[in-house]
This record gives sequence, structure tokens and C-alpha cells, in this order.
Amino acid sequence: MDLSVKSNENVAFMLDEMQRQMQVVNSGVMKSSDYDVEQYDELKELYDYVMKKNNFSIRETEGIVQELSELRKK
Repeated sequence: MDLSVKSNENVAFMLDEMQRQMQVVNSGVMKSSDYDVEQYDELKELYDYVMKKNNFSIRETEGIVQELSELRKK
């Protein structure tokens, strides 16, 4: 998958992978339909951060989920 291309499919892929990596149980917070391609660069930056880590503290997970909620469509 070429994540240098800004697309809805890549947004969905990144959110799915972040959810898997962070072991988020509540998938409702990371639905791709809630995000706009205009936020792609911010989502990609967050994705890159998440994929580099193997473990997340509760505080880190909450912070990432908070950032994701701020990027959601209004």
C-alpha cells in the first residue's frame, strides 16, 4: 500500500492498523467515515508514531485517541 497517496482507502487502512497496534477495543472511535482526507497529513504522522511503538501506556493510548477525536469531522 502506498501511503504517500492521500485517499480514503489509505485513511481506513491507517486507522485499522493503529487500532490493531494499540489493541483498541472500542472500534467506534476510529471509524474511517469520521475522518476527512484533508486531515491526511496529521493522520499519517500519528500512524507513523503508533507503528514505531510496540507497547502503549494507558496515558499514551488516551492521548492518541484524544488526538484522533480532534481530527474527526465536525
